[in-house]
Amino acid sequence: MRSALYVLLGVMAGFALAGLLLFVSRVPEGEPVLLQPAPTKAPIAVHVIGAVPRPGLYEFAEGARVQDAINAAGGLLTSADINAVNLAALLADGQQLNVPYKAGEEPSGGGSETLSLPGPDDDDDELSSGNSGSEEPIAELVNINTASAAELDSLPGIGPTLAQRIIDYRNENGPFTDIEDIMNVSGVGPSTFENIKDLITV
Repeated sequence: MRSALYVLLGVMAGFALAGLLLFVSRVPEGEPVLLQPAPTKAPIAVHVIGAVPRPGLYEFAEGARVQDAINAAGGLLTSADINAVNLAALLADGQQLNVPYKAGEEPSGGGSETLSLPGPDDDDDELSSGNSGSEEPIAELVNINTASAAELDSLPGIGPTLAQRIIDYRNENGPFTDIEDIMNVSGVGPSTFENIKDLITV
């Protein structure tokens, strides 16, 4: 009788030990992993100036190269010094890309180069220096704070569209404090300013 009891206790102890080992060796299930989509990278902004038809501010995807910026600005002028530009160089956010002119071929004003950026409702012919503005010599300095649209239109590279933009800008922001402030007007870039800086005052 006693031996049968020992056998029963041994069997029960064996089952208990087996259950404990099974519980300890069980691999817990992990929580599901949620895959997040890769964040979208913001475009980079590059200011293209120099020997291009349409200098201005352009946006590109990361990894764009100098060739992409030149294409966006209308390609190269015949007076551009292509050997001084590395077309394979990567663009950087906030970069100013200056495409140099060949020696002795810098614009002197009043030429056929497009000097300002067209707006969404502007005609390209109105904004090109070859078709806008007067080519007559200007007798006195033009005050950009008080000049009429006709007076501003008389400046080389400033057609009727840009003249109205200048007037709208000073009406919204107050008078210009320095002649360089005119470059804050959309479409008046460094090339245009170089052509008119000796003809304007505040």
